[in-house]
Amino acid sequence: MPVLSENLLKAIKLMRENSHQRKFVQGVDLSINLRDIDPKKPEGRIDLDIALPYEVGKPYKVGVFGEGEFARQARDAGADIVFGRADIETLKRERKRAKKLADEFQFFLAQADFMVMIGKALGPVLGPRGKMPKPVPPTVNQKPLIERLKKTLKVRTRDQPTLRAHIGVENMRDEELAENARAVLDAVEHRLEGLSKVRSIHLKTTMGKPVKVEV
Repeated sequence: MPVLSENLLKAIKLMRENSHQRKFVQGVDLSINLRDIDPKKPEGRIDLDIALPYEVGKPYKVGVFGEGEFARQARDAGADIVFGRADIETLKRERKRAKKLADEFQFFLAQADFMVMIGKALGPVLGPRGKMPKPVPPTVNQKPLIERLKKTLKVRTRDQPTLRAHIGVENMRDEELAENARAVLDAVEHRLEGLSKVRSIHLKTTMGKPVKVEV
């Protein structure tokens, strides 16, 4: 849909015009308001992991659960933190710290035989946040997987039929922001089998006013 890409670029330019310069680099957020969807029902819940073409200012954090060779490979592959069995037991007792880590890290991977232990110890913390680890077989190369996750955006409905996505920062090029926004919209379109359930789309900087994207 080239028209949508053109409209995204127009909205980004208008967003910049309506945003005052701040003493910090502002983020850029995409908001998608839905209709005829009840996020409180299973069929109305949307939970997407979307690989973006461009990093959103800084890479997302990826944590890995594992030991031995698996842990060594995870560190070499760029994991931000690696947890062993003893760490999992500690986090089970220190619920406040576990919640902080769950909020700080966007994704978790795990050695496949750690999954049962993680489910019992950390399931109540990670599950509701949609951050249960993805099991990784020992033969899989973790490097491309971790590199991809560091550019992967998690988008979920919560209590309201609205999806919010942080697609970048204001010092990115217009085309980069547009391509990231387009990646989100394409994923939502695929999930909803079209855009008929999209009521409106807006773009805004952290402190700026929302700008409507024509669909």
